[in-house]
Amino acid sequence: MIDISVSSVSKEFEVGRKILDGVTFQVDTGERVGLLGKNGAGKTTLFRILTGELEPDEGQVSVASGKRVGLISQIPVYPDGYTVEMVLRAAFQRLKDMEREMESLTARMAAGESDPALLRRYDALAAAFESGGGYDVETPLNKVCNGLDISADMRERPFADLSGGEKTRVNLGRLILEDTDVLLLDEPTNHLDLRCTEWLEDYLSRFKGTVLTISHDRWFLDKVVNRVIELENGKAEFYAGNYSYYVEEKERRYQEKLKQYEKEQAKIEQLQAAADKMHLWAFMGNDKLHKRAFSMEKRIERLRKTDKPRKDRKLEIRFGEREFRGDEVMVIKDLKKSFGDRTLFEHVDLEVVGGERIALLGDNGTGKSTLIKMIMGEEVPDGGKIRLGPTVKIGYLPQIIHFDRPDRNLVDTMLYAQNCSTQEARDRLAAFDFRGEDVFKSVSTLSGGEQSRLRLCMLMDNKINLLILDEPTNHLDLNSREWIEEAVADYTGNLLFVSHDRYFINQFATRIWMLEDGKITDFEGTFAEYRAWKEKKLPVPPPKKEEAPVKKEKPKRTGGTKMLEKEVAAAEREVTKAEERMYDLTQEIEASSSDYLKLTELYEQREALEEEIAHLYAVWERLSAELEEAKAE
Repeated sequence: MIDISVSSVSKEFEVGRKILDGVTFQVDTGERVGLLGKNGAGKTTLFRILTGELEPDEGQVSVASGKRVGLISQIPVYPDGYTVEMVLRAAFQRLKDMEREMESLTARMAAGESDPALLRRYDALAAAFESGGGYDVETPLNKVCNGLDISADMRERPFADLSGGEKTRVNLGRLILEDTDVLLLDEPTNHLDLRCTEWLEDYLSRFKGTVLTISHDRWFLDKVVNRVIELENGKAEFYAGNYSYYVEEKERRYQEKLKQYEKEQAKIEQLQAAADKMHLWAFMGNDKLHKRAFSMEKRIERLRKTDKPRKDRKLEIRFGEREFRGDEVMVIKDLKKSFGDRTLFEHVDLEVVGGERIALLGDNGTGKSTLIKMIMGEEVPDGGKIRLGPTVKIGYLPQIIHFDRPDRNLVDTMLYAQNCSTQEARDRLAAFDFRGEDVFKSVSTLSGGEQSRLRLCMLMDNKINLLILDEPTNHLDLNSREWIEEAVADYTGNLLFVSHDRYFINQFATRIWMLEDGKITDFEGTFAEYRAWKEKKLPVPPPKKEEAPVKKEKPKRTGGTKMLEKEVAAAEREVTKAEERMYDLTQEIEASSSDYLKLTELYEQREALEEEIAHLYAVWERLSAELEEAKAE
């Protein structure tokens, strides 16, 4: 059954520039569809058309009759004094209406009315009320509040006093509690921390309705969607898989079109050369060849079917790096920070050495950005201290971008902030995809993602060896996220970043600082290793430190070789078990060849297991050598 139908929809806000140009698609019941496209491609416009907020210039949209649609990007305005609790309970309004009607019918029947239609209506309402969970609304309400981190204190606060992110979270909770049939999610993870995002993913995996989501969270898209619709140049392209499939398939289609284009161009060049010769021979006296040449040129025009496929131009960016001298990048000793009666963290002791890439993670409000500001000197600790190495030079990209003079245009902003000429400023801006008349826009007119890109452009020229990023991929479309990732991948200095983008974390973190319950768990390893450790709930492994080998005289064993033989046999068993695990892992890798995320996780497990097997073999070889020596004595 079709839940959403979009037929030949067009929409333009500027004359001659259609943001949607004849878009046609359908979404069937139960499908999970990701709507992708660059910022400004028309994704949110399409959502507004689906909800009736906008009318299309051409075409039609329809939602299956009787299906209830919920849109996360719209935050309703509630009466003055409405608390968060009242907003959440508004999700049960339909059940309340049923209950009132049932009470009215009960009163009428108690008064002596015996119309069969009355009894049928009551039975239908009672069945709908029970199936809708009318007899227990507290359990789902508390589950949603726990999952989305809506605390008891927050539930008592006026809805109007919440931040934009908190309002979005509460509205998402209300939407889930309404149990709608079709969910339209516009960047649902933007204001969610990792725990809430994973809870939402789990909820959507069990949701029986239809989901159409706009998202730049690649991990979320891989977990949730099973089909992708990409809006590009007003048209829709379709991909029958999750985000990882979309990336591979898009590249395959590009290469296919490029080969077709190159093949056509080679044929055109061949025919054009022949036509040119015929024209030349015709001028030399054989007029009949003109007709054949003109016929060949018409054939050439018919061959020009394929436009040259284009890829988005990649940013030509690279961080300026400063040589780091010494081992100590940063030392944090007994750090404490509070706001009023609330202690964010205390007794924090950390040390950073050269070359580390650290992800600072934690739920919203735990103090991640505060810790970053303390490192930058923008906040003062209540106790303890932070010491930076003498040769450390920081480059900082904050979460909220601020410009001293937002009224200035982009070129002037670069000229005042950087020691460069007008041409150099324009060249640097062009490398960050600010071209043409765009460079004369005032900074205040830029979107959040464009302001991040401009700040990054200004940051690139600085010579740094400690790069600090606070939510660097927020408000960025997929292409812009990839541009930043390429720059970070080429950067070889120290990196400290706060992020909820699990793709970004998984790609760059070699050490995890998890801030929770006022303390920081320091885990030396990748994000995948941290997740695996957390699932097993093992003790935190000690930091990996290489100690200089100390030569010691080998002590002589007592009690003969019996104990040594047992140790060798135990080492052999451990090697066998590890090799069996490697065989099982190899089989699992082969079975998961089409699942990019699963493969990434499995390859990381294989690397760890290979190191473990190498260590076990070394232990076995050492013990075997000792056994041979003991037997020879």
